[in-house]
Amino acid sequence: MNDKNNYSKFDSDKLSEMARRHLWMHFTRLSSYNEAEIPIMVKGEGGYVWDSHGKRYIDGLAGLFVVQAGHGRHELAEAAAKQASELAYFPIWSYAHAPAIELAERLASLTPGDLNRVFFTTGGGEAVETAFKLARQYFKLTGKPKKTKVISRNISYHGTTMGALSITGLAGIKADFEPLIPGTFKVANTNRYRCVDCANSPACTLHCADDIERMINYEGADTIAAVFLEPVQNAGGCFTPPDGYFDRVREICDKYDVLLVADEVICGFGRLGHYFGSQKYNFVPDMITVAKGMTSGYSPIGALIASDRIIEPYLKETNTFLHGFTFAGHPVSSAVALANLDIFERENLLGNVLANEGYFRESLEGLRDISIVGDIRGTGYFYGIELVKDRSSKETFSDDESERLLRGLLTPRLFEEGLICRADDRGDPVIQLSPPLVIGRSEIDDIVGILRGVLSEAAALI
Repeated sequence: MNDKNNYSKFDSDKLSEMARRHLWMHFTRLSSYNEAEIPIMVKGEGGYVWDSHGKRYIDGLAGLFVVQAGHGRHELAEAAAKQASELAYFPIWSYAHAPAIELAERLASLTPGDLNRVFFTTGGGEAVETAFKLARQYFKLTGKPKKTKVISRNISYHGTTMGALSITGLAGIKADFEPLIPGTFKVANTNRYRCVDCANSPACTLHCADDIERMINYEGADTIAAVFLEPVQNAGGCFTPPDGYFDRVREICDKYDVLLVADEVICGFGRLGHYFGSQKYNFVPDMITVAKGMTSGYSPIGALIASDRIIEPYLKETNTFLHGFTFAGHPVSSAVALANLDIFERENLLGNVLANEGYFRESLEGLRDISIVGDIRGTGYFYGIELVKDRSSKETFSDDESERLLRGLLTPRLFEEGLICRADDRGDPVIQLSPPLVIGRSEIDDIVGILRGVLSEAAALI
C-alpha cells in the first residue's frame, strides 16, 4: 500500500543522508548503507508500519519483540501526556511516586508464586545486570559469600551490559569486548532438532537439564549463585523446553541452593499467551527479568521482580542494594505500562494469542514442503524457522552460504515483499517471527504467504 500524499512531508533522501552521517544504528553494519538508502519508518497502526515513501509492511517482529498491543494506540500516548503534565520526572532513590507504586503492585499481582518485590530499570539488559548483582550480594548477606558464579545456556542472549554480556552465550558478539566478567558458565540448550544426546530417543532425556547439575558439581555448589534461563530461548531460533525440563531445573536449583532467574524480557507480557512464560511452563523462579512488552514499546522501562526470599535480608539493619538507574521507574513509563496492562485486560490479548497460536503453527507447518525448511519451532506468537542445506541430513549452511542466503537474499527480499522479521544466524540460520499480539488470522495468512514466496525463491536458487 502506498499513499504518498500522506508522506510528502518526509524527505526520504534528506533523512537517509542525515542518518548516514549522524545516526549510529545498533547492531548494524553501517557500511551496508554507504550507498543504499536507510529505511525510515514514520507511522504504525495495529500490526503494520509505513516507511517514509508510504509503503506498508507487516511488522512480523513487533518492532523488536516489543509492540504487544500494536502500533498507533492513542490511549497509550494520552497516558504518557497526562502523566508528563502532572509529574514528568522524579527518581525512586529514597522517594516514591504513585505510578511506580501502582505498577509495582500490579506486576506483583500478575507474577507466579511469591514474586512480590519490583526493582525497576529502563530496559531488559539492565534488568539482567541487576539480577546478576543482586544474586551475588544476596548470598554475601546470607553467609555464603563464595556463591558468585552464574550459569546460562549456549547461544543464549541476555543483554549487552558487561555483566549481561558475560551471561550471554553468543561468542560472536562477545569477542571484541573481552575480557568479560569471570565466573559465567554455559550449559546445553533445548534445541532438540540438533541434540545429539536425544537423537535416537523418542522423547527428550532431560540431559539438557541435567547438564546444569553437572556444571554445578564441576564448579562446586558453594560457588554457584544463579541460573539464568529464558522460558523459550530466543537466540538460535525459539528453543522451547521439553516436558519436565523446568521441573527438573527447579529441583536442581533447590537442591544446591541456587537462584533460578527467568529472563522474560521477550517471553513476558503475552508473547507465549500468558503474562509470563514461567506460568506457561508451570514453574516459579526466584527472580524474573522483564522489559519490552511491559509498555508495548511506547516508553522505555524494565524491571527485576524478586521473591520474598530475596528481599528478606534487605529489610534488616543497614543492608542496602547499592544499585540503581536515573530513569528507572520513570513516572511517564510507569503510567504507560499501567495503561498497556489495561489494554491487555480489556481486549483479552492473552486470549487472542491462545486462540490463534494453533492456527499460526499449523500455517507455518505448511511451509515444510519447501526444501530448505528444516525445522519449525516455537509457541504462542513466537516462532523460528530453521533453514537447512539438506533436509534429510540436517546439513546446515557454511558461514559464507549463510551470509549470502540471509543477508544477500532473504533479508532484502522479505523486506521488499512487505514483511519485517528477523533472518539470523546466531546459531544455525533461522527466520524468526514475533508479531504484535493484536493480529489475527488474516495477518497470519499474509505473513505465511510472503514467507512461502520468498523461501520458495531461495530454494530454487540453491
